[in-house]
Amino acid sequence: MRILVVEDDDRVARGLVTALRNASYEVNRVSTAAAALRAPAADVVLLDLGLPDADGIDLLRKLRERPEIAIIAVTARAEERERVRGLRSGADDYVVKPFGIAELLARIDAVLRRTRAARAGADPEPPLRIGPLTVDTEAREASLGGAALSLTRKEFDLLALLAGRAPGVVGRDVILDQVWGATWESSSRTLDTHIAALRGKLGDQVRIQTARGVGYRLLAEAEPG
Repeated sequence: MRILVVEDDDRVARGLVTALRNASYEVNRVSTAAAALRAPAADVVLLDLGLPDADGIDLLRKLRERPEIAIIAVTARAEERERVRGLRSGADDYVVKPFGIAELLARIDAVLRRTRAARAGADPEPPLRIGPLTVDTEAREASLGGAALSLTRKEFDLLALLAGRAPGVVGRDVILDQVWGATWESSSRTLDTHIAALRGKLGDQVRIQTARGVGYRLLAEAEPG
């Protein structure tokens, strides 16, 4: 997934870009509205509304002419009227600074789910490949070394999420939100159970590595970890 960060504050932009790349997104950053309009195609735009060369709302309306893009306004404008203005101008979501990275990643996943309908006419996404593991999110099928894996619905959703971010770490709270739509407290044990089941089915060829206190990441056996 490709993310365009439109942010003129260098400190904020560096933190965002680093966090997104650690989550295995392809990231491009620009600092002006003019550069945003010239930037390569992206799946998601994280748009600061306080830009030096144009009003962010005007840029938002121009970007909204590209229906395949998901747009999240990321701004310090916290007033209700500003949030309503942003959403009515075409933002798919609105995040007020300061915010947590885990929350932002969850919101990115959520808007991508909601905007898939706009991509209905596009070419299907290619299968995800991590070493001998293949995950076809379109067909909802997974195979290991060419042999089909028998997975429950939640096991597939969990594996697809980890594969889509590999080799980046996916936080426990993000997994619980995206796979179960639940809080850490109510489903943490369920997540542990599903991780153990997936590890048993993947064997030694692909590893689900624990990032203690953070979450999990998927690695082919040959990858360092």
